[in-house]
Order: sequence, then C-alpha cells, then structure tokens
Amino acid sequence: MSYLAHLKHKWNIKSNWDLFLIMVVFSLAGMFILHERKPIFHLFGITKETPFWIKTVVYLPIVFPLYQLNLLIFGFLLGQFDFFWAKEKQLVRFLARRFGFKG
Repeated sequence: MSYLAHLKHKWNIKSNWDLFLIMVVFSLAGMFILHERKPIFHLFGITKETPFWIKTVVYLPIVFPLYQLNLLIFGFLLGQFDFFWAKEKQLVRFLARRFGFKG
C-alpha cells in the first residue's frame, strides 16, 4: 500500500481530489506562517541582533496556534473545513488529556 493510499485509509478520505486539497491546505498553512513571522517579530521588538533562543521562545508558542488557525482558514477556503475541524477537535482533546484537564 502506498503512503498516499495509507493516508486516505487512515483519514477516511474517499477521493484523490480531497486528499490533494488537504495536502494543499497543509502546504499553504505552513507557507503562510513564514509570512506571519515578520510582523510577529516586529510586534515583539525582535531584530536580527536578537539572540536565537529568544526568537525561539517567542516564535514557537505563537506559531502553533496560528498554524492551527491557518489550517482552518485554508481548509474552509478549499472546501475541507470539516476534515480540519475534526482534526482540531482531536488535537484539543489530546492536549487536554496530556495536560490533565478533565472533560
């Protein structure tokens, strides 16, 4: 079984077109984060001279939720919102269990 066929089965995707659109959403969300970094760094006063560890401490907690939001936005625009909304709910449940929240 090819990797793409495995993903279709794992994610319960019926058509190759939907799989293609989902992959495009992942790609767009990732590329868009790169463009969001500059204004985020500017907002926090981070420059080229700022130490790398400070950039990392600021960037990582901001990128994760923004990436999730980008997935939902691009998923909506490309007709794959239901898929990404279900994945977001799974992620929230996983994180809640991981950090000890009852629900």
